[in-house]
Amino acid sequence: MVLLCGPSGSGKSLVAARSGLPVLRLDDFYKEGDDPTLPLVQGSSDIDWDHPGSWDADVAVEAITRLCATGSAPVPVYDIALSARTGEERLHIGRTPLFIAEGVFAAEIVERCRELGVLADALCLSRGPVTTFRRRFLRDLKEGRKSVPFLLRRGWRLMRAERSIVARQVSLGAHPCDRDEALGRLAAAAAGRQTRRQTVA
Repeated sequence: MVLLCGPSGSGKSLVAARSGLPVLRLDDFYKEGDDPTLPLVQGSSDIDWDHPGSWDADVAVEAITRLCATGSAPVPVYDIALSARTGEERLHIGRTPLFIAEGVFAAEIVERCRELGVLADALCLSRGPVTTFRRRFLRDLKEGRKSVPFLLRRGWRLMRAERSIVARQVSLGAHPCDRDEALGRLAAAAAGRQTRRQTVA
């Protein structure tokens, strides 16, 4: 399994889709909006959805390990606009040699996945603060994820913090790269896993 992280709006979903590999959406493991443990933005009443405390890492790791062991796992369906889980579905990856787990908090579980023996690679996408801000805002506005004032406040905050966000994810074990390098590493990892599987068989 490859963990794909990066700031919100850095292009993780696009890279995952272009890879042709099965994808586990880690953003579906956000906590619900009425969870009393959700962190707040300092000096504000806004929920800090960019803090790792807004996300259920334990359940995400459990889903990853089940997918690696059995090729199937139940995963939540999350509506970002509602800040709520709206159901559950079963993700089947079959006998694929590799799959991607992508999300803004993917780097938070690099070490745990490495210790569990399920990590093939960990990548951190970065496109530059201004580009990421523009892409994130247009995406979130189009999808109606939150109110416009909230999106602007969040976008400005994340743009100023982007370099430190990337630095943290790299410090947690993710390799910094652009879209093309990420796709190349994913293709190489998938080919390597397929070759090893055929050799073992």
